Parts: sequence; C-alpha cells; structure tokens
Amino acid sequence: MRLLIITQKIDDNDAVLGFMHGWIVEFSRQAQSVVAVCLGKGEAHLPDNVGVFSLGKEHGASRVARIFNFYKIIWRTRREYDAVFVHMNPEYIVLGGLFWKLWGKTVTLWYAHKSTPWHLRAAHFLTDIVFTSTTSGFRLPSSKVKVVGQGIDTSRFKIQDSRFRSNGEEFRIVSVGRISPSKDYETLIEAMDVVCKDSKLKIKVDIIGPTSVDSDRKYLESLKDSFAKKDLVSVINFLGPVPNTELPDVLSDYDLFVNMGQTGSLDKAVPEAMASGLPVLTCNEAFKEVLGPFKGDLMYPKGDFQALSVKIKDMIQMPENKRIELGQSLRDIVVNDHSLKNFVGKIIVTIEAFEKHE
Repeated sequence: MRLLIITQKIDDNDAVLGFMHGWIVEFSRQAQSVVAVCLGKGEAHLPDNVGVFSLGKEHGASRVARIFNFYKIIWRTRREYDAVFVHMNPEYIVLGGLFWKLWGKTVTLWYAHKSTPWHLRAAHFLTDIVFTSTTSGFRLPSSKVKVVGQGIDTSRFKIQDSRFRSNGEEFRIVSVGRISPSKDYETLIEAMDVVCKDSKLKIKVDIIGPTSVDSDRKYLESLKDSFAKKDLVSVINFLGPVPNTELPDVLSDYDLFVNMGQTGSLDKAVPEAMASGLPVLTCNEAFKEVLGPFKGDLMYPKGDFQALSVKIKDMIQMPENKRIELGQSLRDIVVNDHSLKNFVGKIIVTIEAFEKHE
C-alpha cells in the first residue's frame, strides 16, 4: 500500500504533536511508501520511503498560499499514493475529498474528540473509513467507524529502573497536556489544597505542557493566582512544554499521573503514562472502555475535587509494591490494546480489506 498522510505538524520535538513523527515511521514500516503532508514542518528524521511536504506555515505562508500548496501537492503526488489518511483535521477532506474520489483513492480519517463541527459532518460524507480510539471518540452516527485504539510507542514509553522515586519522603505527581480550560487544572488545584492539609508526606505536582494561544496564557496566569492564594506555590509547578523525545525519561521520575481533561476522547498522554508504568487518575469517560477492572479505582467524576483528593490520598497510602504491580497491569493494557505497531497494522488491514471489496 502507498499512503498519503495529512497532519497538522511533523516535528519530532514538538510537545503536543511530536508523536506523529513516530506514527509516520511505523506507517513507513508497514506500507510500501508514505507521502506526508503537514501544515508546518520542524525536526524530522524519516525513512527513505517517506516524502515530506509542508504547506508552509513555518515560513509564514498565508492561508490562501497554504490552500494553494495543498492542491498543488496532492495533484503532483497523486500517482504516488493509493489511500489517504487524514489526522484530526477533517477540513482537508472537505478541501480534497471530491478530487480523491475522482482519482479513485480510498479516503480515511482519524478523529477522536467529542465535538462534531460542521466540517466533520461534511468530511464524513466524503470519507470511506473513520478510525477512532474508542467508541466515544466519534459521536456522529455512522457505519464507517472502525475503533482501533490509540497508537502508543511502547518501546519508548516503558517502565524504567528508576520506578519509584518517592522513597517514603516525597510523593511526585505529574500531569501532561496543553494548558487550556478543557484540561480543568482548577480541579487539581482544589484537590491538592485538600491533600496537602491532610498529608504529612512532602508532595510535588508538576504540570507539563505548552500555552498555544493568548487565551491559554491568560488561563495559566489565573491558575498561578489561584494556587498562590491557597499557599501551594511550593507544591505546584508549571514546567512548560517538554519535547516528545524527552517525555519517556521525564515520566520515569514520578509516582502518579493525573488527568482532568474533558475532551471525551482517549487523551494520549494517559496511555503514555500507563505504558511507562505510572498509576493514573482520570475523569475522562473514554477511559471506561480502557481501564477495565481498574476503572472504579482510577476514575472520578468530572470537576469533583473532593473525589480526586480521596483518590490521590489512596495512591499516596498504597504500598509501593502495590503501586508497582498496578503500574505493570496498566502497561499490559496499553501493550495489548494500544501499541503503535498493532494500531498501524489494524489501519492498514482495514484499508486493504475495503479496497479489496470495492
């Protein structure tokens, strides 16, 4: 199979989208060749059977210029791909779907989010297969949906010898994700206010992630004001973005991962932490399908800081050997159901089966 992949950014070091570099590498291993098109390009080290084309955002190209570049690229490379895989940006299918249909290409979309904007609905009409991580990841009624899990590179995100670091003196908590209101860091701050008053153990909370737009930066300042008023400055730290290449080593320094995200889809930061052997706490309903027998212990109601504080205290009090055992069980879930190799394999097999019956 020869594949056209369209994504927002190809940059191995990007804190949010760096994982896509690994996805493309794995697709190149299981496909004959890959044409990768991105809105903007950064650091990339890809195999010889991958051709990378940028629409020019990193050079300041205007929106009109980027649309022109999009059409130019998909036309010039049209004999180099048989199927299209669009990652999380259905607007590209709105732009190119009719052309791909006329050229006899199989059109597929990866989408994992609770929102259903108009361009998603339009793209769905032109799409042959929709891939998503869980049944809650795509919320339009459709017979085109194929649930394939999340693509986590379990050879990079793995249990390291340094687990665990608390040593009975300090308990370290981490959360990873873009600093935005949808991540609901207020609930974490309120929960830590309760936990720190009840715990004799020293606790550190590190929040890792970028602020992408002005509204995110304003949100971050409001959060800093909030935990300063609660005298949590020595407890909670915003570390900013961490390159994707460094994240596996960074996660190995912590005892617990918390996620307050309310996207309704399988936030990949959580299974990355699970693959690293970290116990996780989340309120995201998508994880009801993932955590299996552990969902009662590891999930709490959205926005309920009291419930989150109880879960955190339970983790702090859990014997270290039990936390290690839990972390191994969570890694096993990711390896079995969400590994990158199997994820890409499912996508390619599904596309090939579709093309065979067309």
